[in-house]
Amino acid sequence: MRIEDYQTIRFQRRGRALYVIFNQPDSRNAFAAQSHTELSHVFETAALDAESDIVVVTGEGHSFSAGGNVPAMRANHESPELMYAAVREAKRVVRSMLECDKPIVAKINGDSIGLGATVALLADVAIATNTSRIADPHNAVALIAGDGGSVIWPQLIGFGRARHYLLTGDRITGSEAANIGLIYKSVEAAELDATVDAYVDRLLELPARSLRWTKETYTLPLKQLATLMMDTGMAYEAVSAATQDHLEAITAFEQKRKPRFNTQA
Repeated sequence: MRIEDYQTIRFQRRGRALYVIFNQPDSRNAFAAQSHTELSHVFETAALDAESDIVVVTGEGHSFSAGGNVPAMRANHESPELMYAAVREAKRVVRSMLECDKPIVAKINGDSIGLGATVALLADVAIATNTSRIADPHNAVALIAGDGGSVIWPQLIGFGRARHYLLTGDRITGSEAANIGLIYKSVEAAELDATVDAYVDRLLELPARSLRWTKETYTLPLKQLATLMMDTGMAYEAVSAATQDHLEAITAFEQKRKPRFNTQA
């Protein structure tokens, strides 16, 4: 896709930095249908952009991304074809972020949930506000964390902590995330713009080629791990999307009540 083709993502240039901005603040930048499709292409577009050497990803408004969209979840539950398309796109999101040879900086300006958290954590450097919330609550809607969360969380904070957060979906603040090494740094909200811009400027002062080759080198194990895990993870996510428990989670959300899951396997 060309930059001018995007409808739910806007772009901004600052020198040789390309800012990728999720632009659906009314839905807290949740991903559904068109925005999910555009997400699956945007890092390929950024990688091919001849006018930039650094990519910054952030969200418009007060959220980075709320992750999944409940109407889209219902549509995927009811249509295997739509779910298959979503699976294919989810794998492309992870692959394209790892294949993008330009350093990606995540500017976490607010809640980063589910797929939103996966995107933020797959970035090379993540800087958040202290009060941003990061979580992967797939199990809360009877899905498995197959869209990349199971790949990246353990690599950042180790299996001991990652297993807890992936199983429970507990939310962690930006300051807590920085303290345990889930992200690079957290700052006060008023300082986020200046902090990220200064960090990007620092990277832009370094040789673009060596930065790219450094990323290619340290990303290699993640690429191999993603290749090993994503097909299985997304297959399980597709199966879980077709279950009655997932439908119950969707219905409970729509009815503003607590879901009543079948807790036996």
